[in-house]
Amino acid sequence: MALETTLILFKPDAVSKGIVGTVLSRYEKEGFKIRGLKMMALSDELLAEHYSHIADKPFFPEVRGFMQETPVVALALEGEDVISRVRDLLGPTDSKEAAPGTIRGDFGDKGGDAKMRNVCHASDGADTATVELKRFFNEGEIV
Repeated sequence: MALETTLILFKPDAVSKGIVGTVLSRYEKEGFKIRGLKMMALSDELLAEHYSHIADKPFFPEVRGFMQETPVVALALEGEDVISRVRDLLGPTDSKEAAPGTIRGDFGDKGGDAKMRNVCHASDGADTATVELKRFFNEGEIV
């Protein structure tokens, strides 16, 4: 097992539902350590960079609008194999497919926006985590 740090973004649906603390406690109960935590409003530029793989798609303005509905909470989380374990805790990207007991199964949108309003973004691999952590945290903000 490898000690890793990953990025979690609590999306606007988590913020507006008031479940950030509830979800954060699930991560802590797994033994993960908080290494950075902050609330931030996401600029158009930051979202275009973060979602560069879909920025040219016709649905990107909807994604950008959603991600700017409220500030998000950025979390740097450390633990043994944290990247894959967090993704298992979250469940599938589509909340409608997420089993009860997973974060998305318990809190994600079950309607038409189930792939977008799914509580948290989590890095999908070590290389992605490195890039995303640098994107959302400045030097010295991860301790």
